Amino acid sequence: MGSHGAAPQRAGLADTRNARVACRFAPRARRRPICCAAATPRAGAPSSSPAQASPALDTAAGSADGMRANFIKTIVQNDISSGKHTAIKTRFPPEPNGFLHLGHAKSICLNFGLAKEFGGTTNLRFDDTNPEKEDERYVQSIMTDVHWLAGDQHLDPLQGKEPWDGLFYASDYFEQMYACAEELVQAGKAFVCELTPEQMGEYRGTLTTPGRSSPSRDRPPSESLELLRRMRAGEIPEATMTLRAKIDMTSSNMCMRDPALYRVRHIPHQRTGDAWCIYPMYDFAHCLSDALEGITHSLCTLEFAEHRALYDWILDHTSVGARCHPRQIEFSRLNIQYTVLSKRKLITLVESGVVDGWDDPRMPTISGMRRRGYTPSALRLFAERVGVSKTESNIDMSVLEDSVRADLEDVAPRAFAVLEPIKLVITNWPEGEVEWFEVLVHPKRPEMGVRRVPFSGEVYIDSSDFMQEPPNKKYFRLAPDRPVRLKFAYVVHCDDVVTDACGQIVELLCTYNPETRAGNTPDGMKKVKGIIQWVSCAHGVPITVRKYDRLFSTPWPGKERPDGDFLKDLNPDSLEVAQGFAEPSLFDTASAQHNDTPKLPYQFERVGYFFEDASSTLENVVFNRVVTLRDTWAQKDDSQS
Repeated sequence: MGSHGAAPQRAGLADTRNARVACRFAPRARRRPICCAAATPRAGAPSSSPAQASPALDTAAGSADGMRANFIKTIVQNDISSGKHTAIKTRFPPEPNGFLHLGHAKSICLNFGLAKEFGGTTNLRFDDTNPEKEDERYVQSIMTDVHWLAGDQHLDPLQGKEPWDGLFYASDYFEQMYACAEELVQAGKAFVCELTPEQMGEYRGTLTTPGRSSPSRDRPPSESLELLRRMRAGEIPEATMTLRAKIDMTSSNMCMRDPALYRVRHIPHQRTGDAWCIYPMYDFAHCLSDALEGITHSLCTLEFAEHRALYDWILDHTSVGARCHPRQIEFSRLNIQYTVLSKRKLITLVESGVVDGWDDPRMPTISGMRRRGYTPSALRLFAERVGVSKTESNIDMSVLEDSVRADLEDVAPRAFAVLEPIKLVITNWPEGEVEWFEVLVHPKRPEMGVRRVPFSGEVYIDSSDFMQEPPNKKYFRLAPDRPVRLKFAYVVHCDDVVTDACGQIVELLCTYNPETRAGNTPDGMKKVKGIIQWVSCAHGVPITVRKYDRLFSTPWPGKERPDGDFLKDLNPDSLEVAQGFAEPSLFDTASAQHNDTPKLPYQFERVGYFFEDASSTLENVVFNRVVTLRDTWAQKDDSQS
């Protein structure tokens, strides 16, 4: 969401970055792909221009400092040490038909992290072969997400050099792909089929029965070539002809039963306009794009394992593949509890109005997590903890939340905030006096400086820190005849409780002990165990706090329901809005954060981690809860078990 109206923006607001993002990724000249820049040609393939050798890599050192051991890393290490490759090149190839989510984040971390560790590079390539569902806004959002997650974290993640080596589109290669299609036809390895999509499904067979050959399968190559050229010229209606590979209709691998390579679509393309009316299928475009860019290791999730045979077949039978043949490697996709990663389900959440757009902080999209206050390093830590394997795994949401806590603990500035305020009046405080306490911005990092916190005779405390009738002696917060320490300030004793006509607490009348300043305990006084945060009424800044929680209340939304309706498992408490107050130095800290460093969430002491929302203005300061200080869901699960 943008700013509300034309309200002025304060230094340190997340909005100050958004304007830069909108125009940062304007179209520009792209580096031309050099086939097999880092890959070794397959045996017997025609020689190509020699690649410039890179310095020998110390893979042992890379292992110590880079990602933890996994089977893909072992493959890369062996390829480098054997001399098969002098350097590696990976790619991240999203389709520009939606927003990236947590599963994509794992792939980004793997592709960019692996290349970085072994001195290689990574391309960002858009698989824009389905013009019906693609949109430029998805392109821009993906570029922003990748830049944020994989960029230089010593700078503002949305500034500085792009982390990708080359920015490409599958549509960049439409002409080369079409040339490969004609190659296959002329070699008798592909044919133009006139079966309808429904008939193709019938002819394909099943897992237990072989397929049947298309009546067009044995037509002469010259005839198929003529029809293919008519398809390209726009003379053929949609759904009447396709170009298919001629492989094996009896194969146990369904992907090898004469798969479609091109289909007719009379739809303008977002980049090429009306230049094309036939578009390559994903399996055809994917491998050829990899080869044209000189990719050495093409990393995919496990659902593409059966497609690997077709990937290799296409490259084995085209001149592009003869010059460069990348290796496809599959790993398990991310399955995480208490959310959904299906693009269809994410679209349902957005279009049904359950969430406030793709960047709603409850969404598992990268843009949503960024807006909530997750940091790139937290997501990389999560990816590292989840690991890479071929085994399907179910990851608890707590792994992600713990990664965020671990990342923020050492870097988040501290501040006082009261989210459910009750006024505490110190009746023996000198009238009009204000005392300032200088405390560390971070208790374990003095280099982060100090903050000045004002204290007066009237302060806000959180309603959860007071109880008129405590349940037992283990209650150490404020209660009548049970004193408590206001952190960094004084010990106060509750003498009286003021309520309104409805019995609601309005004020707490207290007295303070001047000798207990800044943690001091006078001789003869029993040490007070309870310590709570507070905000001076005269100095506190009003804030709106959005307390975000998990979007779903069950680990696998919809799984246990007969109709599979995942929306019935929504968590009704996934968003609570509170009106509170924060200490004024929090905003001084925000202003002091330099423009060339990432903006960080804050730890509201004893409450959780919070990040200023992009919609925040001077008139309405809004903070999003990033994560609680402790795993509250573990307690819920224990109580239900």
